[in-house]
Amino acid sequence: MEAIASAKYLRGSAQKARLVVDMIRGEDVNKALAILQYSSKRAADLIAKCVRSAIANANERAEKANVAIDPDDLWIKTAFVDRGPTKNRRRVRPAPQGRAYREQRHFCHVTILLSNDAKPDPKLKQKGAPIAARPATLVESKGRKRGGAAAAPRAKRTLPKGDTSARAASEDKAGSKGKAATKRAAKKKASNEE
Repeated sequence: MEAIASAKYLRGSAQKARLVVDMIRGEDVNKALAILQYSSKRAADLIAKCVRSAIANANERAEKANVAIDPDDLWIKTAFVDRGPTKNRRRVRPAPQGRAYREQRHFCHVTILLSNDAKPDPKLKQKGAPIAARPATLVESKGRKRGGAAAAPRAKRTLPKGDTSARAASEDKAGSKGKAATKRAAKKKASNEE
């Protein structure tokens, strides 16, 4: 048996109320009420009131159908929050340099559906259910496997200022490899030889 309850025109934005509703979706009613009681969100009290209303609706519907129902067996099958109107809740706040910012104060509508049917087992795959995609794997490279400094580009080696013989030797190696020396390097070499 299912029972539904909705709370309309609750103060606060739908985005903030969805944070609270996401915490209780799929939980038992007692656990959901405990979560809402100790939640620090402002919307939690109003959503708890809606859950209690859904429990009362389930009891009333069971009495009308002449069926015995245990409120402890109920769980939240569906819970969602819709955005409400902002008409007639527009305010103006003072802003710097004599300006004014328009502020929209939001409403939201909360709907909760309770059920006493057996909960579906999330481990069992249902027929026709979408298959979860595997996460994409990154292309493994030699540098990525080692990580750290090995994956980073190498910095140029600099010689100390006083070591002129090593500098001349390194410039000779560079010249022997076929690289043309720039004018600046040629001037330094000439000044080092003098």
